[in-house]
Amino acid sequence: MGELVKYVDVGIANEEDCQKSLGVKLADGDYEKAVTSGELDTGRYEALAKKMFETFPNLKMQAITLRESYSADHNGWSACLYDGERFYLSRRYDITDIVDRVGGGDSFAAGLIYGLHSGMAPDDALNFAVAASCLKHSILGDVNLVTVPEVERLRQGDASGRVQR
Repeated sequence: MGELVKYVDVGIANEEDCQKSLGVKLADGDYEKAVTSGELDTGRYEALAKKMFETFPNLKMQAITLRESYSADHNGWSACLYDGERFYLSRRYDITDIVDRVGGGDSFAAGLIYGLHSGMAPDDALNFAVAASCLKHSILGDVNLVTVPEVERLRQGDASGRVQR
């Protein structure tokens, strides 16, 4: 995987991907604690993103998804993004009654790509991606069936769950 990342502009991963697939580890701590306890230390993620930049100097941005697993159907969900200068932390969603986590990472990646390609500022693109992925957790199957206006409503703070047509 490390050979492939040498050709990547925008890296998208979670802490486990960075450590196990790419060998980029911090001197202290362990992603297993965050996965099993639901506890996150965002300072560690900033340090990890910076270490990714050191390891892969071709990167222009590194996104890391942050999942707090309380149970199979209750997760905290957010992400961070580092662009070589600034570290952005997204809004955090408390997702209860998860229907399906499959496709959550893919929908995050698609949302980030869409946001950046559409010309959104990095923090807006990050929050768009997290909102898109948050909504995907309510959909059965691997495909995120939401629209851009639905994602925008959630990103802008409307988490009412009301059907809007």
